[in-house]
Amino acid sequence: MSDVVPTILAETEHWLVLDKPAGWHSVAGRSDAAPDGGGVVATWLARTMPAFAALEESGLVHRLDRDTSGCLVVARDAVTQADLRRRFGLTADIRKVYVARARKGALRDEGAVRLFFSSRHKGSVKSTVRETGEEREAGRLRWKVLARDAAGDTVEVELIGPGRRHQIRAGLAFLGAPLVGDPLYGGAPAATLHLHARRITIDGRTVEAPMPEWAQTNRRVT
Repeated sequence: MSDVVPTILAETEHWLVLDKPAGWHSVAGRSDAAPDGGGVVATWLARTMPAFAALEESGLVHRLDRDTSGCLVVARDAVTQADLRRRFGLTADIRKVYVARARKGALRDEGAVRLFFSSRHKGSVKSTVRETGEEREAGRLRWKVLARDAAGDTVEVELIGPGRRHQIRAGLAFLGAPLVGDPLYGGAPAATLHLHARRITIDGRTVEAPMPEWAQTNRRVT
């Protein structure tokens, strides 16, 4: 198990926000968790804070991909968990902002898009993206390029409304801007996926996760 573990960024009587390290699973899968549960946030919560063990997925309100770092919301009770899961699907109730590094020059400085996400076939790890589809597959995102250099564009991305599987990864790749460290969608190789859940706003309170090293930059858009 890695020496790097989740840390608490903020907490209230109803929920807390963790800073999930890259490389940690949100929940244990059939074959992706270490035998002792190392590197699984839900297992770590149940062991370090036993009150969460009685909750579904140890109170997790949503999930982040294994190699995505940053803000992960955990409810302290079942009622709050159900309420926050419902609210995560609302257009403006909870704000979710990410930082990513994408292929250089593929995106306009700012923009927004509504796309449709589905699996290619049952059990597929990759999402298919289309410009039209069923409403239940729709996903919206808004972006702003923060900086550009030879390594790629550093982009702030806001998910609007319900999240879809690989929405940022697959969505930006569809726009010609796959993420650095994401070979599944055609991104340039890197030690880790360049995607970080930077900021979340719940009940009027904004919580931010410290930037990973790859996103720490003073570069400007030119």
